Parts: sequence; structure tokens; C-alpha cells
Amino acid sequence: MRRTMSFLIGATIGGVIGAAIALLFAPLSGRDLRLEIGNRTEAFATDIRQAANTRRIELQERLEVLRTPVPSKPAE
Repeated sequence: MRRTMSFLIGATIGGVIGAAIALLFAPLSGRDLRLEIGNRTEAFATDIRQAANTRRIELQERLEVLRTPVPSKPAE
């Protein structure tokens, strides 16, 4: 029990110190940082959508090729 409490106190203190350091060394203010994160998230989501659409089109084309009947050879 004592070790658990020591760990929790240490983790809490470490978290507070880490958060303070992160705030001091953040490249942008809070509002600007949130906007930048939102912009990057939106750009990432757009890239994923574009990649998924490209892959979907490729797979549809391959499916069409696979569905096309193969001409049979004339009997000899």
C-alpha cells in the first residue's frame, strides 16, 4: 500500500512538472496551438479520405477486370 501511494504521489508530481514544462516551451499560445492542431487534423483526415477513395477506385477497377468473362478457345 505504501509503495502504491508513493508511486501515485510521484506520478502526480511528475505530471504537474511535465505539464508546466510543456506550457513554458510550447511554440504557440494555447489558442494558436489548438488552431494548428485542428488544421493539421483536418489536413490529415483529408489525406486519409483521398487515399481511401484512390484505393477504392483501384479495387473497383480490379473487380471489373476479374468479373469480365475470359473468352474461351475454339474447340479443335
